Parts: sequence; C-alpha cells; structure tokens
Amino acid sequence: MQTLNGKKIAILATDGFEQSELEVPLNDLRAAGAEVHVVSPKTGEIRGWDEKDWGRSVKVDHALGKVSSADYDALILPGGQINPDVLRIDEKALAFVKSFWTEKKVIGAICHGPWLLVETGIAKGRKVTSFKSIRTDLVNAGAEWSDAEVVTDQGLVTSRNPGDLPAFVAKVAEEILEGRHDRRAA
Repeated sequence: MQTLNGKKIAILATDGFEQSELEVPLNDLRAAGAEVHVVSPKTGEIRGWDEKDWGRSVKVDHALGKVSSADYDALILPGGQINPDVLRIDEKALAFVKSFWTEKKVIGAICHGPWLLVETGIAKGRKVTSFKSIRTDLVNAGAEWSDAEVVTDQGLVTSRNPGDLPAFVAKVAEEILEGRHDRRAA
C-alpha cells in the first residue's frame, strides 16, 4: 500500500461492529501513515462482534458530536449487523455520513455498512456491493448492486465481507491518494 502520510480517516462505529471490519482498516491505514480515528456516538470504548459472540473492545478516539467531516479526508463504515442498524437511526450519525458525500470525500462501506448509504440517500444511482442479505435493501434504494470483491463509484468504495478486506482497504487508500472523489458530479 502506498503511503497515506498527512491523511486523516474517520471510522464511524458503535457497539456490535464486525471485529475485523473495524480493526483491519484501522491497523492497515495507520501502518500506511494515515491518522485514523474511531468516532462513535458513545465515549470510552465500543465492543466488537467477532463472528458468533461479543469480541474485543476498541477505544473511541472522538465522540461523534465533537468532530466533523471537515476534519477528515475519508470515512470508513464497518459492518456487522448490530453496528450499522443502530447507527442508521441516529440522526447525528446520518448527518456525519452525508456530510462526507456532500463534501465529495471518499467513503468506504463494507458488509452491512452500506445500510447507512441507504438511509442517507447516497446509495441511489450508485454502483455498490454489500453482504448479500442487504442486497434487496440497496436495490430498493435505487443502487446498482453487484456481487464483487470491491465496487467503486466516484469515491464510494464498497465490499461484501471480511474476506474482501485486503482489496477494500487497498481501494480506499487508492481513492484517497488519487483524489477520485474530487471528480464526482454535483
């Protein structure tokens, strides 16, 4: 992966995030030189979901109300069933996600993370992928869904599951570095 020195990335999550879908981007993007913050409606720590049971806790770097999209170059939305389902009814979380899109910044969403793209209206008219169980939700929201490791549409990067993480993280980094989000139509 190319160097991401000087880039800042937010990972929006709450309890019930898929363990690997938060930790792999967090660690890999930091290893590439990016400053990566876990942002959450909760403070202190949030607890992951690791396959069939509760997993490890992760430190929250910033409370959701204390940061804005202007502070970051990109946003990551990890999946898990619980995490995005809770976030998609949180008005501050939805406003945070939508502001990244409005400001033409890179958004990466994996697994069930694209539920937030449905709730914000971002999915409409976009090419995406996701965990197969939310395909119908995305199609009904007007997205063009495909079963692929990574799908990219004007700075929006989506993937299906933890097995896609290497390709997902690499594509998010590429989108940040190449500034593809800057060419998004208004």
